[in-house]
This record gives sequence, C-alpha cells and structure tokens, in this order.
Amino acid sequence: MRAMILAAGRGERMRPLTDQLPKPLLSVAGKPLIQYHLEALSAAGIRQIVINHAWLGHLLPEYLGTGEQFGVKIQYSDEGAEGLETAGGIKKALPLLGDGPFVVVNGDVFTDYPYPSLKHKLAADCLAHLVLVANPSQHPDGDFGISEQGYALAEAGRCFTFSGIAVYRPEFFEQIPSGKQKLAPYLRQAMQQGKVSAELYQGVWHDIGTVQRLMELSAQLESRHVG
Repeated sequence: MRAMILAAGRGERMRPLTDQLPKPLLSVAGKPLIQYHLEALSAAGIRQIVINHAWLGHLLPEYLGTGEQFGVKIQYSDEGAEGLETAGGIKKALPLLGDGPFVVVNGDVFTDYPYPSLKHKLAADCLAHLVLVANPSQHPDGDFGISEQGYALAEAGRCFTFSGIAVYRPEFFEQIPSGKQKLAPYLRQAMQQGKVSAELYQGVWHDIGTVQRLMELSAQLESRHVG
C-alpha cells in the first residue's frame, strides 16, 4: 500500500511563519511536522510516499530528498504556485499512487493513529474509508456522521470531524475532473450511494491550523504530555 501526504496548502492562518516555509515543514518540538508522518508511515510498512506541493514547494524536496533517511521512497507531485485543492491534487497524483487502495494524510495534522490498521479497513463495496475524530473547539459542528453499520453519513444528528486520514480506491477519483477540485462534495456524493465507510478514532489528534495551536502542541510534546 502507498500513501500520499497533502502538503500543498498555503497556510494563511499560520502567517508569518508560512511566508518562509510550507506549513508541513514548520517545527513541532524541534522536528518538521511532516517528518512525524513519514516516520509513522515507515514504521507501519508503508514506504512508497507521494507528497504534493505548491506554495514554497521546492523546499520540501530540498529538505526531505528521496526519503531514504526516513526509511521511505518519496515522489513529488508539483501543483504549481496555486495548488489544486484536495481532490484535484490527489487526482493529479494518481499515476504515482498505483492501482490499489492508498492512504492519504493531511500534512498539517499531528496524530498517533495506528496506520497499520488502515490496510484492512476499506470494505469491498466502498470507495473510501474515513477516520473521524471528536470535534475540536475550533470546529464544533463536525463534518460527517457514522451509521450503526459503519458507513459515513453526509448528514446526521451527531457529526464528527474528518481527521484528514483516509483510504481511497483510485476509482473514487477517476470520474473527478482535472484541475482545482475540493474533496468534500465528492465525498458527500459517494456517501449518498453508500460507498464510504468511517470510524471514530479517540486517540491523539491535533489540527495545526494556527500559530497558537502549533506552539501549544510543541509545548505538550516537549513536556511529554500529549493528548
């Protein structure tokens, strides 16, 4: 199984830090955020990694290289200066992701999610499997629900937040037009067809969306009190 780390976002809310570095290269407790993902994926036996990039994207291959030092092999998908949004970026990278299901991880989250378990989560009748988490204070309404049968729901009485961790079949993106495309509308369409499963993960997960949250996470990691 291969994986893609999404690293093409501009990181407007992280300015001025992201005026000099792409958000996944910002330091968390002395280590670039994206390095945590590379190490975790490598430890899970997922060693072929695709990283997309846009804003200041040339700095990612300059720092990460081929990935050898992290025990992985990295290929890069250059989206130009503007980026292609999530669905458009994954669509462009499909030729690098192989013929089977692949993992996608947002490059701006921090988590201890057990990636080995994803190899067995995508059901034969589904195009995607999403990892949802409890709603953080900055996103209290959540994104999607989960049915009793384990399917993701576009609308539900209780919704959870999409963690940015998922498994997809290439077929999910084959019908999506090339170019800039958001992911959520296509996920909701597939949910209405019963083609998306979901789980609720209750372990460590942080969305590094602001400078304050970056500093708070760094402090927690440095004091070994992550949660």
